[in-house]
Amino acid sequence: MSDTIENQAMIRDSDADKTEEMMWEGRFITAKRRGRWEYVGRARGIRAAAIIALDEDSDGTRHVILVSQYRVPLGRFCLEIPAGLVGDDEGSEGEAATDAAMRELEEETGYAANKMEVLGEFYSSPGMVSECFTLLRATGLTKISEGGGTDSENIIIHRVALRDLDRFVGQWRAAGHAVDVRIAMMLTPHYLGEELK
Repeated sequence: MSDTIENQAMIRDSDADKTEEMMWEGRFITAKRRGRWEYVGRARGIRAAAIIALDEDSDGTRHVILVSQYRVPLGRFCLEIPAGLVGDDEGSEGEAATDAAMRELEEETGYAANKMEVLGEFYSSPGMVSECFTLLRATGLTKISEGGGTDSENIIIHRVALRDLDRFVGQWRAAGHAVDVRIAMMLTPHYLGEELK
């Protein structure tokens, strides 16, 4: 039986209290160093919101809304959940993650959500990136536009039945495309709003 969190010894890294150095700063990201650690973070306190968007047919069949787009850092297309930056526009620094999630969901997928539930904050690559994202679950979806993102984006929308998700992701991989780590969250019942049995 594993220890509870309270009983585990938590020891900070030896470089934790060293001065953080700014190595490079761009419009959206910064490269930093603290002791022997080099990492990247968001500039200007920008955060991110990522959305597990669930839709349901009249017969009860549940679907998840996914997006794909070409990602230059990967050099290939990537399958993802809808996501976007929080407070990235000038004057919107105090934007709430739920507001950004509503905006990004509509912009990227063309769906509006009746309910947006915060599931928590997560870190996708904590050994290299300090950015966290707020994960949200969107339900009560209504299709209100074509989606596809802004003029500078070329987002493709995928409405996938949950029962076919494993197969869909497998086919996507087999075609040589990338898969965002957040897709794995949808393979667990809790994040889909289902009770564990």
